[in-house]
Amino acid sequence: METIEDLLESHPFFAGLSPYALELIAGCASNVHFDEGSRIFDQGEPANLFYVIRHGRVALEVHSPAKGPLIIDSMEGGEVLGWSWLVPPYQYFAAAVAVTPVSATALDGACLRDKCEADSDLGYQLLKRVTTVMYRRLQSARIRLLDLYG
Repeated sequence: METIEDLLESHPFFAGLSPYALELIAGCASNVHFDEGSRIFDQGEPANLFYVIRHGRVALEVHSPAKGPLIIDSMEGGEVLGWSWLVPPYQYFAAAVAVTPVSATALDGACLRDKCEADSDLGYQLLKRVTTVMYRRLQSARIRLLDLYG
């Protein structure tokens, strides 16, 4: 049986972190599962959790007053979801819906922030990883906008 530390260690987002860092992070973690069609979180909700997706596919959607929900991105196993835990005001900017059954590790955002404050190296390592995710999502959004308006 794999521990949460084992699951985190095998996930690409955490590649290269020390066993000590993985132990600290695992202290904030729990395993979760979502059925197909389940709402993982909604736009504007407090960003209390950060998800490490192990299996399945998730769609990010925003609400358009004119068109209803619009899918702006998607992610699957090997990716992460919910980086808003790190950025004030700690609110999700989009909704997340399980497109297929999803298995993930949920990390408590407040717990992670506390550990990052106490251990600046851990904080820096996580910040580098989260900003990489943010950069990729911005690039994806840029491409979608070019497709839409180009």
